[in-house]
Amino acid sequence: MNTPPTSRIASFGQTEINWDKLDKKRFYVNGAGLFTGVTVALYPVSVVKTRLQVASKDIGEKSALSVVKGILKNDGFPGLYRGFGTVITGAVPARIIFLTALETTKISAFKLVAPLELNEPTQAAIANGIAGMTASLFSQAVFVPIDVVSQKLMVQGYSGHAKYTGGIDVATKIIKSYGVRGLYRGFGLSVMTYSPSSAAWWASYGSSQRVIWSCLGYGTDSEATAAPSQSKIVLVQATGGIIAGATASSITTPLDTIKTRLQVMGHQENRPSAKQVVKDLIAQDGWKGFYRGLGPRFFSMSAWGTSMILTYEYLKRLCAVED
Repeated sequence: MNTPPTSRIASFGQTEINWDKLDKKRFYVNGAGLFTGVTVALYPVSVVKTRLQVASKDIGEKSALSVVKGILKNDGFPGLYRGFGTVITGAVPARIIFLTALETTKISAFKLVAPLELNEPTQAAIANGIAGMTASLFSQAVFVPIDVVSQKLMVQGYSGHAKYTGGIDVATKIIKSYGVRGLYRGFGLSVMTYSPSSAAWWASYGSSQRVIWSCLGYGTDSEATAAPSQSKIVLVQATGGIIAGATASSITTPLDTIKTRLQVMGHQENRPSAKQVVKDLIAQDGWKGFYRGLGPRFFSMSAWGTSMILTYEYLKRLCAVED
């Protein structure tokens, strides 16, 4: 017989803190600071990935290492943080929207799948997947304009791309040329990329945790097991983050490559369509062109995911309200 919902909460509840047990004010304030720190640490990976994805055929930089060397040679260390100001400005409200939607949807999703009497990993995969996709859909309204502006800053002066004085300059020129809708260039592809990516990430994270805890003797119908140590919880969560990053990056890199090129390539009347981007990628590198930047994207999603989830779970423990 499958584990009933009440048993799931009792067993897995030793390692997970539910949304209704959090001090929301502390959660948002502390979260802004913690997630800013994570962004500072891992932002250069996004710059390298973006440059790999938009490089033209005649650019000699074909690996992440060569891109890093090129950036340091031409722009110095600050070059690894092109567009950072724009990203960090929009990241805080977008993160708040995402996490609020994630946690509130997750509660409803678990209630929705409970009558199906599925095993814990399957329940977690479905509920977390639904929550991850919903949260991504809500946050795209903020994320996409930030993406468009920051990516143009990341590649300015590179492989024939225009130069700008800053994020405001980029936004102003986009609005002047294309109107506000220019800031949502690639919105459809962003939704098609990030929503499945978020669903895959959270589904993999939720289910892999249940499998790991089950292997360690937790989350079963047997007698209550002593609560695991904090170090064991962190290790399981980190492993789940790595598995989730590997799964999501493998599934969604082709769409991310098309989206990135669509958002940053072409000026005025020469802006390419998604169909043209696909044709150009195939002409230049064959089907493997869709996996440009897979290495940095895999590292980025795994590192981002692991760092984010450890920060997120720590934040939940920090802001938990005592019964």
